[in-house]
Amino acid sequence: MKTTSRGTAKSKIKRGDQVVFIAGKEYNRYDSAGKRTPFRGRVIEVDPRNQKVKVEGAMIVKRHRKPMPQMNREGGIMEQEAWVSISNVAVVDPETGKPTRVRYETRDGQKVRVAKSGKLIPIPDNRITGSTQKNDETDE
Repeated sequence: MKTTSRGTAKSKIKRGDQVVFIAGKEYNRYDSAGKRTPFRGRVIEVDPRNQKVKVEGAMIVKRHRKPMPQMNREGGIMEQEAWVSISNVAVVDPETGKPTRVRYETRDGQKVRVAKSGKLIPIPDNRITGSTQKNDETDE
């Protein structure tokens, strides 16, 4: 029987990161010239407890959904992204564009993610919190 771990599960891959496949089905994608080009995409969801991620446009599966008029849900064959093992993807290095590992460092009193090349891995736009954009327009 599988034991479940307690505590907070953490992942170095965050939602919104640009990742490249380093193993699995999406790693062996071929372009029209017959050259292998591993799939690159943006992370949609992360499940650190189960070590899984969903990548935009990768591992597309078809789900047959039954219509539910009570919930205003249409039926049919829906295409959606499937969960992928976190070990099959790697964060893209912002400097070289190649797969890289991530480490944490403290710079200027802040904990930041750093690629192997030493470059900071930027915080994805949808991960920035606390920044509220105010409209300069005034109500008349």
